[in-house]
Amino acid sequence: MADTKKGSKKLLINAFVEMCSGHQSPGLWRHPDDHSHEFNNVEHWVELAKLLEDAKIHGIFIADVLGGYDVYNGNLDAAIRSGAQWPVNEPLAVVAAMAASTKSIGLAVTCSTTYEQPYHLARRLSTVDHLSNGSYLDSAARNMGFKEQLAHDERYAQAEEYVKVMYKLFESSWRDDAVVLDRSKGIYTIPDRVRTINHAGKYFTVPGPHICQPSPQRTPLIMQAGTSKAGKLFSAENAEAIFVSAHAPEVCAKNIAEIRETAKSKFGRDGDNIKVLALVTPILGRTEEEAQAKLADYRKYASLEGALALFCGWTGIDLGKYGDEEELRQVESNAVRSTVEGYARFSPGTSKWTKHTVAEHVSLGGNGPIFVGTASQVADSFQIWVDEAGVDGFNIAYTLFPQSFKDVIDLLLPELRARGLFWDDYAVPGGTYRENFYERKGQSGPLDEHVASTYRWKAGVDANDHKIPE
Repeated sequence: MADTKKGSKKLLINAFVEMCSGHQSPGLWRHPDDHSHEFNNVEHWVELAKLLEDAKIHGIFIADVLGGYDVYNGNLDAAIRSGAQWPVNEPLAVVAAMAASTKSIGLAVTCSTTYEQPYHLARRLSTVDHLSNGSYLDSAARNMGFKEQLAHDERYAQAEEYVKVMYKLFESSWRDDAVVLDRSKGIYTIPDRVRTINHAGKYFTVPGPHICQPSPQRTPLIMQAGTSKAGKLFSAENAEAIFVSAHAPEVCAKNIAEIRETAKSKFGRDGDNIKVLALVTPILGRTEEEAQAKLADYRKYASLEGALALFCGWTGIDLGKYGDEEELRQVESNAVRSTVEGYARFSPGTSKWTKHTVAEHVSLGGNGPIFVGTASQVADSFQIWVDEAGVDGFNIAYTLFPQSFKDVIDLLLPELRARGLFWDDYAVPGGTYRENFYERKGQSGPLDEHVASTYRWKAGVDANDHKIPE
C-alpha cells in the first residue's frame, strides 16, 4: 500500500470526455447502462456539469478531434462502424449551456490552432470566457497537424507564433480599464485605451484590435500535450497545465521533470506551477471482486475494431497490414516493434503480442492505465503516480457514461478526502478556473512569471509606456 499522510498535496481532478460515444473505451456505447450516445442532447452535458460540480470536481475537459481515425486499413470504416470517436460534435457549442447551469466547475475544451486564424479563435474564446464568467480553460495548443504536414519542429514554430498573437489580442489590445460605461457622457469605451496589435510574422498577419473586451481571465488557462523536444520547450514557456497519457508512471516521469527544469532555467518560471494531469480510467467496486466483475462485463462490449482504429490513429502505424496471429515484436518495422515492446513492458503476463492483443490492451481506457479495485486500491494507484511521475492530478475517463463518474463520486472521492488528497469545496466558490486551479483568490489572469503576463496592458498605463512584446 502506498504511504499517504493527512495533509498530502491535494489532487486536481478533471472528468475527461468528448462529444462522441465511448471516447476512450470504444464500443461501450452498446452497454445497456451507458448513455454516451446521447451526446447530441444539451441536457446530457448540463446534467454532467451539475453532477460533477456537486462533487467539487475541478473541471470537465472536453477533448476534440478534427478528423476521423483513418490509418487502420487506410480508411475510416472501422471508426465509422464501431463509433470510435466518430461522429464527434464541436465542444465549444455546449460550454455556455454548461456554464449557465453551474457556478464553480471549470470547463476545458480542445481547440485547433491549425484550421482557423488566431483572430477568430481569440474571439470565440473570449466570448466563452465572458459567458462562463471565467470558468474556461483553453487547450488550443493540442492540435497542430496540418493536412499537408509541415515538418514537426516547424509546426511548433507556427504554434509559438500563434499563441503570441493570442497573447497580444487577449492582453495587449485593450487596457484593463478601457470599458467605462459612462452613461452621462455617452462613452462605452475610451478609444485611446484600445489599440491595434499590428502583428506581421512568418505565419500570421493580424492587425487587430481584438473585437472583444477583456474577459474575466483574459488569457484562458492553457493546457498542452506533447513530449517531443520541441513540444517540451513549448510547454516550458507556455503551459500552465500538461496532459500526459501513458500506461506507467515511469514513462512520464523524465519528461515531466525536464519540462519543469526547462521552465525554471530558460523561462524563469517555478516548475511546480506547471500542473500535470495524467489520463486514468478507474473501475471501482465496493469489493475487489465487484470491480473485477465490472471489468469482465465491460470487456464483453469493448470494440477491438474501434480500439485498432484509435491506436493506429494515435501512433500513425497501420496494424491492418499484419496477420491476425503475427507476433508484432518480430516484424521488420522498427516503429511497430518499439511501440509494442513499450506496451509489453508493462503487461509482462502477455506471451504473444498480435494486433488483437494490442486492441484488447487499449480497448478500455485508451492510452492510459485502468485502475480496477476498491476505492482504497485505486487511491493507492493514484498515489504511486504522484510519487513516481510527479503528477498533480488526473483526467478521469469513463467506461460507462455517467455511471463511471458516479462511482468516482460515491466511492473514490470519500477515500481521497480521508487521505487528505482532495478538497472539501472549491477554493474560490464561483471563481474562475484559474483561481480554483491554483487555489488563489484573485488569480484570474496568468501568474506574473508567465509569458502572457508581460503582454498585459494594465489600468492607468499610457500606451506609449507599454509596448506590445514581439
